[in-house]
Amino acid sequence: MSRLTIDDIQAMKLQGEKIAVLTAYDASFATLLDDNGVDAFIVGDSLGMVIQGHDSTLPVCMDDMVYHSANVVRGSKRTFVITDLPYQSYTTPEQTLNNANRLIKEGGAQMVKLEGGQQQLDNVTILVANNIPVCGHLGLEPQSVNELGGYKVQGRDEESAARILKDAQALQEAGIQLLVLECIPSSLGKLISKTLTIPIIGIGAGVDCDGQVLVTYDMLGISQGHKAKFVKNFLDDKNSIDAAVRAFVDAVKQSEYPAPEHSYQ
Repeated sequence: MSRLTIDDIQAMKLQGEKIAVLTAYDASFATLLDDNGVDAFIVGDSLGMVIQGHDSTLPVCMDDMVYHSANVVRGSKRTFVITDLPYQSYTTPEQTLNNANRLIKEGGAQMVKLEGGQQQLDNVTILVANNIPVCGHLGLEPQSVNELGGYKVQGRDEESAARILKDAQALQEAGIQLLVLECIPSSLGKLISKTLTIPIIGIGAGVDCDGQVLVTYDMLGISQGHKAKFVKNFLDDKNSIDAAVRAFVDAVKQSEYPAPEHSYQ
């Protein structure tokens, strides 16, 4: 069995097949998710919260991301692997390239993800020029939680919605091949998904995105603290984690998740 590539993920958008994405941080979960039809992993800096117990993603370092990414790659055979560049690891193009190289060479990632819009164009450009696939992240950007004043829905007013759309278009023009949209109105998620040619993965961005991602711990109902509106526990009424993962994948593929009650207006 060969691992999916970014071309396979792009083909899914073109064919109208929804893309099922979950986070992964270790080999055992990676194997289980891989066996149950997940299309892509995000080895997320969310590990700072769900694995390390911090109250944000900000303490996560490059060594953490390399370590967890390598674990996930060793535990999987088919699933496409995207790994986050953590907070303050891409402040200059040179630093961005060096750290992205670590995620690819040491961590085994097939794509790196960074947060931010037009301020990241130089970083995206240097990665693309060095043949490193890039995933963007717009809307709620967890690494900017202090600037945003907390975990709040973004893009609800006309001005901020237009800015997110403009950022998305600029990132695509710079060469990103995938984009995550977090915590934005479903109408904006739909607009961006229809406007851009690259696949759009939503988390709290409405059912009309090309795919959906959840933190695996949220999907299984084992995360602590506040639950975001878009979170659904797929382990409810299931007798195994395998069944819960299959239920998530099926719900995404059939456009049954997110339902209106998981979406923002």
